Amino acid sequence: MELRHVRYFDAVAETLNFTRAAERLHVTQSTLSHQIRQMEDELGTLLFDRSGKKVRMTEAGEILRSYMTPALEQIDRGVQALRGDAETLTGSIRLGTTPSFNTRMVPLCVSSFLHHYPGIQVTVEELSAAMIARRLASGHLDLAVSYRPEGSDLWFEPLYNEELRLVVATSHPLAKRRRVRMVELHHVRMVLLHPQFQTRQLLDECFEAAGATPLVVAQLNSVAPMIELIRQTELAGIIGETAVSPSADLRVVPLEDPTPIRTPGMLWQKGATRSPMIKHFADIIRRAAGPAG
Repeated sequence: MELRHVRYFDAVAETLNFTRAAERLHVTQSTLSHQIRQMEDELGTLLFDRSGKKVRMTEAGEILRSYMTPALEQIDRGVQALRGDAETLTGSIRLGTTPSFNTRMVPLCVSSFLHHYPGIQVTVEELSAAMIARRLASGHLDLAVSYRPEGSDLWFEPLYNEELRLVVATSHPLAKRRRVRMVELHHVRMVLLHPQFQTRQLLDECFEAAGATPLVVAQLNSVAPMIELIRQTELAGIIGETAVSPSADLRVVPLEDPTPIRTPGMLWQKGATRSPMIKHFADIIRRAAGPAG
């Protein structure tokens, strides 16, 4: 077994998708499949179950990964040490993100990355999904956390599915509800993201499907001030569940009929050369998103 087999195995185990793994490794899907089969033949056991529509890890694959992932991280750290002390590395990463992911997830990822690479400058731009797609295509961003853009040739790697939920202050009439139907938000005073954001467009479609017209008295272009406005007023908002930190003065209530669901992911230019630093940052994002999947 060679090191490339380990890296190929790790990429498939992380994505559970041979096409995405091959794209990440810059090899063809047939090459990747052949290398995994070689590895399975050498070990005498199947590592992935390919019988259904989705690729799943076998028990043997899970056991192997529990040992191989730490070993691979040690190898990468050793190689990095030979190439130069991480603390002395310099450079920059330009990350784009939509507002919901810039309240908790992205700051967490930046913190983790800077712990490993304190000499690297990270620039985060909070933008609409459409603007993110344009800035990635023009080369002004290296990586982004956003949604799949329409009519774009950017590479999109889904991270997880997330429900959008009603957020209100504890004094709000809906605060004690276990669930709220979208139609019940008819004429409810609300603060929402500006219509330029895909999340707002999704919500408008859900309101229309439910036959509800909320009273949108405030439109903001960032989630953090939305949460603060909800905390200080009688306004209700709809925000991604992972963007709201637990708080004694706020309530997060599931929505239904319909339930707004979105699928965020990572975006970058197809065929673009990604440095080891950017690949490391992408891995940090994957790990941060993993529990929410």
